[in-house]
Amino acid sequence: MTEKVTFWQQAQEDVKCVFDRDPAARNTFEIVTTYPGVHAILWHRVSHCLWKRNIKWLARWLSAISRWLTGIEIHPGAKIGRRFFIDHGMGVVVGETAEIGDDCTLYHGVTLGGTSWKEGKRHPTLANNVVVGAGAKVLGPIHLHDGARIGSNAVVVKDVAAGESVIGVPGRVVKNAQTEDQKQKQKLAQEVGFDAYGTSSETLDPVAAAIHGLIEHIHALDKRIDAMSDTIEQLGGELPNVAMPELNDCELRDELVEKEESNKSE
Repeated sequence: MTEKVTFWQQAQEDVKCVFDRDPAARNTFEIVTTYPGVHAILWHRVSHCLWKRNIKWLARWLSAISRWLTGIEIHPGAKIGRRFFIDHGMGVVVGETAEIGDDCTLYHGVTLGGTSWKEGKRHPTLANNVVVGAGAKVLGPIHLHDGARIGSNAVVVKDVAAGESVIGVPGRVVKNAQTEDQKQKQKLAQEVGFDAYGTSSETLDPVAAAIHGLIEHIHALDKRIDAMSDTIEQLGGELPNVAMPELNDCELRDELVEKEESNKSE
């Protein structure tokens, strides 16, 4: 956001970035004439220029016109960076003191709102490359750092560190820096077809939490059983050599593979 660009450069970038983030986009004419998210951004670029020049009533009037036409409400005081994309867009609300960095994406129903009636900074700040999923509410003067991901319908009221993913109500982090122990758990989760990040389109949040707890429990049991086996053998005891089934040979694994191949063929 530090590099100064003209209105037309910003407008061109706002249109071109749609090709990178929406596979349904076919050509520039279609984007310019049929994408309400692009329309709302272009209207905001104009109203924000007026707002900065203290022509505030006209800025608010243009903002209201934009809301009527697009279903997207962006306060003219909000600061928005380059290559901003609103996908679908209906119901998006961006408050007056919100700040959005470069290459950010919002989906429909997103609210960047305040939690106080006091004047001053009361809306969120989004750094660069932030994605906020459909229906999510990001509230208060919090900071979403570079590369943060907010899941659909999450309610976020605390800062989110760079690269983290947040889901649920209230929002909680589901992606973080991984230790070797965490990587082993993730590998086990992937073997049984479970998305450890909780971002799978087929996994509901309560189910994800329950399965994650089971995986943690199984991992802890495996470690305890290995330690007990070593101790028994050191004391001269003998244990039956029972072959444990490999996850790759499990019926569940076969079913998941068949399902995946079927989806690819379709």
